[in-house]
Amino acid sequence: MATLLHLSDIHFGPKHLEDRSAAVLGMVERQPPDLVVVSGDLTQRAKIRQFRAARQFFARLAAPAVFVPGNHDVPLWRFWERLFAPFGAWRRGFDRELVRDFFSPALAVVGVNTAHAWTTKHGRIRRGDISGLAGRFTAAGAGAFRVLVAHHPIVAAPELGDEPVARRGGELIAAARRCGVELVLSGHLHHAFEVPAERALPGGGPLVLQCGTTTSSRGRGAETGHNSFHRITVEPDGIVVERLLWNRESRAFELAVTHRHRRAGAASGRDIIRRT
Repeated sequence: MATLLHLSDIHFGPKHLEDRSAAVLGMVERQPPDLVVVSGDLTQRAKIRQFRAARQFFARLAAPAVFVPGNHDVPLWRFWERLFAPFGAWRRGFDRELVRDFFSPALAVVGVNTAHAWTTKHGRIRRGDISGLAGRFTAAGAGAFRVLVAHHPIVAAPELGDEPVARRGGELIAAARRCGVELVLSGHLHHAFEVPAERALPGGGPLVLQCGTTTSSRGRGAETGHNSFHRITVEPDGIVVERLLWNRESRAFELAVTHRHRRAGAASGRDIIRRT
């Protein structure tokens, strides 16, 4: 069994909410997961000081963590930097790597960068990331649960509304299925939803989880004024997804809904365990 926390869109800068990030740090310290996954938009405007704040947050996490960039991690107005070094501030203020993967006997988590120099909103997947995916998963153990992480959505779903999937998203999700990926984690939309495996691809694919904004004031739709993240427990025959929402009255993240998805090899379907 393995546990993951899925955070996204933490937006260090003017939109960041310190009480939410403090609550996340406290929860991780009290009950450390095997891994924390952050699916992009670490900053609001890709400034050095914002990346340094993100680095301090990761340093305080009482668990290992992986990450990918988002479109907000590329400068918006600094034209020359955007053109010639779109991830220069990231590398100087946060980490020399744009993507951190994670491998253990129980987990294999691989990230794909969907942001690019000219991204303002929509994502794009590079052909090399698709063709190289299988090679990156060769480091995974035979029994490891395989996860793919991206910032932009890569699977079409009614919940997207008029938001398109990342360019070449269909190719990436098909490659992920060939690699044995069972779970895809992404963000960007600032509201959470799930795409069950039977809807992800014709004939079935990975379970897809979209996370809302965990620590910023930019929640959308039903999550306006709220924040969310996922706690995921991987069992031999199932994936238990708990969505936690920020309660403004208790000033804490509280369990909102729990879904149990049956893994490949078990009977297909999804069980709603609890909803509040």
